[in-house]
Amino acid sequence: MVQQPSVSASPAALLQHVRAGRASSRAELAALTGASRNTISSRVDQLIGADLLLEGGRGDSTGGRPPTLLQFNSRAGCVLAVDLGVTSVDVAVTDLSARVLATAGHPIDIAEGPRAVLGEAVRLGAEVLAAAGLSDADVRAVGVGVPGPVEFSTGRPSHPPIMPGWHDHPIPEAFARWPVPVVVDNDVNVMALGEMGVTGSDLDVLVVKVGTGVGCGVVVEGRVYRGAQGSAGDIGHIHVPAPDGRTVLCRCGNTNCLEALASGASLLRDALAAGLPVSSTRDVVGLAARGDGPALELVRQAGRTIGTVLAALVNFFNPHRIVVTGGVAHAGLPLLSGIRESVYARAMPLAARTLAVELSAAPELSGRVGAALMAVEACLDDDGVRVALS
Repeated sequence: MVQQPSVSASPAALLQHVRAGRASSRAELAALTGASRNTISSRVDQLIGADLLLEGGRGDSTGGRPPTLLQFNSRAGCVLAVDLGVTSVDVAVTDLSARVLATAGHPIDIAEGPRAVLGEAVRLGAEVLAAAGLSDADVRAVGVGVPGPVEFSTGRPSHPPIMPGWHDHPIPEAFARWPVPVVVDNDVNVMALGEMGVTGSDLDVLVVKVGTGVGCGVVVEGRVYRGAQGSAGDIGHIHVPAPDGRTVLCRCGNTNCLEALASGASLLRDALAAGLPVSSTRDVVGLAARGDGPALELVRQAGRTIGTVLAALVNFFNPHRIVVTGGVAHAGLPLLSGIRESVYARAMPLAARTLAVELSAAPELSGRVGAALMAVEACLDDDGVRVALS
């Protein structure tokens, strides 16, 4: 007889079972984990005492006294969610279910360096706390997304091509005003968390951000896969041949990276070279969305180029879905049709049989929601709950 793996009955695990809806009473927690009722009752009482669980209402009776229902108290604190972009910083405060309570943003230039940009993020954090009627003492964790590679274990950027002056900067230290866990990841992984949402997922998904650069969040069975050092999904620097045979220098120093040929920055470069009346990537995307022929073809070709890389990933990873997000995704169908054209033409039939390739339903929110979810997980893991119970 094969022994089934045990289900954890630590206080943090019990809290997660209730949060995820797997159990809603002491009896259900005991049945799920195999732990004794006395153990479950003691740990649930601790969680109630720490205000992380609430009791209320009665469940259905199975013959004895109806069980008292348990629910997660999402108001037991708050988290700050920081979404750093190349040209803006957005900060939200959310409850412990990642529901946004207040949000604020401000234009920045990421090249101004970490001191100025992170100082603005801290200022906005204080602003949204005040707007939500909360104080510094209510903050349980901070989640930060940045537009570049991050060593996840330390929260330090690693040679980010579009973030000059940020290499190895200790981002968590900038948020010392709040003596809580500070979790930092690259923006695409954070957006992938946001795309999975509060309820999560058990699917395998690729979340592709097409903005100033190009990146990919890899979701395996509903969890973001970061790799050995945190750089999984950095598809922007995969070499691809240019359709017209050009050799294009990338900001990383190599040539013909995907980012150099199919990012928002490359779209603007090629649109200007074609004489289009534009001054920003947003202008190019706007022209394409309005049906301008040359702009449409530039966006479609960018989609085709991205699709050639994604087709290889589909053959290798066999995801359920590909979700496309980022500033260039506002072009909509022209970008999506180019990606689909290459993916469905180049991916193996079995891998692409049920594959969905679609635009994000909430591109403006996924970064902040993902950063909030990352922060919530940090404050409700074993260490975080242990601190709350002490």
